[in-house]
Amino acid sequence: MTKTLYLKRLYPPAGVCLAMMALGVSQPLPLMASGLPGVKTALLQADVTVKGKVTEENGTPLPGVSILVKGTNTGTTTDASGEYTIAVPNAEAILVYSYVGFVKQEVAVGTRTSIDVTLVGDSQALSEVIVVGYGEQKKETLTGSVTTVKGSEVVKSPAVNVSNSLAGRLPGVTLVSRSGEPGQDGSTIRIRGMNTLGNNDALVVVDGIPGRSLDRIDPNSIETISVLKDASAAIYGAQAANGVILITTKRGKTGKPTITFNANQGFSQPTILPKMTNASEYAQALNEVDLYRNRPPRYTSEDIAKFADGSDPWKYPNTDWFDEIYKNWSGQHFYNATVSGGGEAVRYFVSLGTKTQDGYYKNSATKYTQHDFRTNLDATITKNISLRFDVSGRMEDKNYPTRSAGDILWMVMRGKPNMPAYWPNGATGPDIEYGNNPVVVSTNQTGYDRDKWYVLNSTLQLNVKIPWIEGLSFTGNAGVDKGFNFRKRFQTPWYLNSWDGTSRDASGQPILVRGKKGVGDPNLTQYTEDKQDILLNGYLNYDKAIGTNHMVKFLVGTEKRTGNGDKFNAFRRYFVSTSLDQLNAGGDAEKDNAGTAYQSARLNYFGRVNYSYKEKYLMEFVWRVDGSYIFPKAKRFGFFPGVSAGWRVSEEGFWKNNVSFINQFKLRASWGQTGNDRIEEWQYLGTYGFQNQNMVFGTNIENKTLGETRIPNPNVTWEVASQGDIGFDASLLNDRINITFDVFDYRRSGLLWKRNASVPTSTGLTLPSENIGKTSNKGFDFNVSYRGDVKDLKYTVFVNGGYAINKVNFIDETPGRPDYQQVTGHPLPTKPSDPNAPFDPDRDLYYQAIGIFKDQAAVDAYPHWGGARPGDVIFQDVNNDGKIDASDRVRNYKTDVPRFQGGIGANLSYKGFDLSILFQAATGALRYLSLESGDFGNYWKEDFDDRWTPENINGSKPRASNRSDEYWRSQRNTHLLFNTNYIRLKNLEFGYTLPMGLANRLGLQNVRLYVNGNNLATYCPGLKGFDPEDNNTGGINYPLSRVVNGGLSLTF
Repeated sequence: MTKTLYLKRLYPPAGVCLAMMALGVSQPLPLMASGLPGVKTALLQADVTVKGKVTEENGTPLPGVSILVKGTNTGTTTDASGEYTIAVPNAEAILVYSYVGFVKQEVAVGTRTSIDVTLVGDSQALSEVIVVGYGEQKKETLTGSVTTVKGSEVVKSPAVNVSNSLAGRLPGVTLVSRSGEPGQDGSTIRIRGMNTLGNNDALVVVDGIPGRSLDRIDPNSIETISVLKDASAAIYGAQAANGVILITTKRGKTGKPTITFNANQGFSQPTILPKMTNASEYAQALNEVDLYRNRPPRYTSEDIAKFADGSDPWKYPNTDWFDEIYKNWSGQHFYNATVSGGGEAVRYFVSLGTKTQDGYYKNSATKYTQHDFRTNLDATITKNISLRFDVSGRMEDKNYPTRSAGDILWMVMRGKPNMPAYWPNGATGPDIEYGNNPVVVSTNQTGYDRDKWYVLNSTLQLNVKIPWIEGLSFTGNAGVDKGFNFRKRFQTPWYLNSWDGTSRDASGQPILVRGKKGVGDPNLTQYTEDKQDILLNGYLNYDKAIGTNHMVKFLVGTEKRTGNGDKFNAFRRYFVSTSLDQLNAGGDAEKDNAGTAYQSARLNYFGRVNYSYKEKYLMEFVWRVDGSYIFPKAKRFGFFPGVSAGWRVSEEGFWKNNVSFINQFKLRASWGQTGNDRIEEWQYLGTYGFQNQNMVFGTNIENKTLGETRIPNPNVTWEVASQGDIGFDASLLNDRINITFDVFDYRRSGLLWKRNASVPTSTGLTLPSENIGKTSNKGFDFNVSYRGDVKDLKYTVFVNGGYAINKVNFIDETPGRPDYQQVTGHPLPTKPSDPNAPFDPDRDLYYQAIGIFKDQAAVDAYPHWGGARPGDVIFQDVNNDGKIDASDRVRNYKTDVPRFQGGIGANLSYKGFDLSILFQAATGALRYLSLESGDFGNYWKEDFDDRWTPENINGSKPRASNRSDEYWRSQRNTHLLFNTNYIRLKNLEFGYTLPMGLANRLGLQNVRLYVNGNNLATYCPGLKGFDPEDNNTGGINYPLSRVVNGGLSLTF
């Protein structure tokens, strides 16, 4: 529709400007003579609506193509079907179509209202840009081993913690979830397996700043996650031996503001819970224990029948403690809104999010809440100067019971089914042990433990192109990270109800006695921590093409990191009232205060040189000189180099003429050294402490003296990792098939270990750790994907995986120990699931269980543990000396970390529908599991069923026992080792995107509805009742989560 507007010539000209602004016109009006004196007219056309579709050359629709009216901020993007609608101001408008990997196109609108565009692949743009240390590189010319996952894949998982969304998506990266507890549910990440006896954590770098956290980033803010797995990590020096994870967040793009809102409502439950015996079965098992101990049975057959029929719940309860503790489903929800856009001068990306996650417990005190924001700004100051300013923050509020999840689950495992959680009248049950009852302890009836974190991260980046030297630029970063923690743990007495089994009131109802449990008086412990980290770096980049065949790139820079913090805690008790939970309300008696401070500093110099000839022969050299405050001055700096080379064989003439169906093929090789300085600080200094010494001068006098408690090691330094890698990248059938494969060989030296075996421990002193340990690690990882289409059905299928096996090459060991018990030559020892427990490599020594003694004749016929009887576990006489003792223990060849982990999945779309599915698998791990039983707790149904009895001498499980009464429960043995090979449906998402026309009628650009789930099903034949990723030996970890979620995504 055309409208004609006659504007009278106004003086001064500002009048015309105001009229134009009122009409929303941003360009000068073409004035036309009207034939009237002093009057001109202008012909204005209303915006013209243009619709169309953007496809590849083969007809495949391209979603997400940016379409911009040239010279303006007006723009849009194509939907899932490649379709778009855009308003243009006039027939002279030009539309600019751009998409990563394709040649940008400009199309004049003219008189058309429908424009379909076919984008042509760009041989240069097709090179996906990969984030590497301090920069980016084209995937085609990358010579290192780098794995990348896009943020669009991460958001398909409803996991609250980002690290729980990555398993099965990153070949060569092992992710193991150890707990589902809200706020404590991050995955353990291992890049190419285990490499050290010390800290195996990877270095996390967020938007160029090392040391930030991956777990709590809002997934809607993530652009890509890259993992440096080989010598390419050497540019990060002494903190890169375990690999580097690079997170890049989203940034604004030129165009009109795009607003996206995502809402998710989910429900979670434990992935699996163990089945325990009921009260009748439990009573029967206890009678068997009494029989084996020559004691009279404690339950009659009538008692056992009453436990089973439920006729008298007061005297004969039948309690399923897991059912009493856990809800069927717990709620979680998270919302996120993002705004992005901008002009040529300023571009912005803003994200706001909130998450809430409830605990599993009924009447739970457990809840996690997070509020977060992110603002990424890009400003072009001049032709040669630009700025980036990023600021992000989050507030975490963690609410827990006063007892840990491990304590509560320990109570559940020790809860006997013949004791009530609640009495039949609804009153809280009795003290099951040590004044505890988990149905109370898991709630806020015992007080609260509230832990709050406030985190603010900011980065200012300056980019300057040096105008008088082509290709030379400078980048400087200043990062400031601030964190504040405030925690209050307020413990109060609680009450339980006991019944003596006989007392009743006049109406015959049992009389319960209410008893005070827990702490005698309310007490409060309050903690605060205030910390700050500052990073300053600057580096020069130089890119220079020499002729048409040679390309040289050069980077050199320096970086300084400092950190400091203060901790304070205070304790008070004897509060007058539980309503007064402030320190000043506590009594003066037994009060306590304490505080500490800490500092850190690092100074580094780094660089990278790249050379390519015709982008066919590729070379890279990276280096870093790292200085760390952890070591003595003479050992403070180290040099870490890395070199890699690549050959794009597919660019050779002989390849193109003979194997053209493989359109891209590149060989890669790398070697480098990195370091690991994540060790205890100040080991080069001696430590002193106060000691009590008795002196006798006629009488015995106790004096407090200052004595040395640790011998210093003046030569302590970092571990050094030598990393070798050979691999190839291939693309077949015009990039429909993509393959990446790598083999690696890592050697690590300088691992810290004490010489306690070959050198006697000095009396009263702890020998220092020395850099004497050596390990090696070998394996491979791969990724294969296929992209295809059948008419409107578009699909991608993929499979990936990584295998790693490590070995200890040397640690100090007791001379003369048999080979099968030495740590040397075997995999790295298993670390205890409790991080505070001491590390004992002999935890991996196991007696070899080879069966069950069927009868006394079998016991008499084979060497056995003293006191063994029918129904006990047979330990193998490994050294054939006719007896069973510590010399028969054998070091295990597997640990609780999988040797192989991988994923297989598919992404499909059909018109407006989309489906994503991911299976995760892991093999090569074992779990040691020793549960409570007998008088110490309930029986695992797996142990109860098919157990040995005098009537079932061929039972596959040993006889009923108390937890540690029998040698095969108190001694670590392979009967209690379980194979945790598994495959699980890790992620499933089904979505529907409304047609663009319908969305536009609703005033929206895009509307998508979806349902998804995480950890939906697991198959693990070797272990029943426990999640295979959990490694707790007592089965008392907070269970992992199965999540079912529904979501809505709106784009304005």
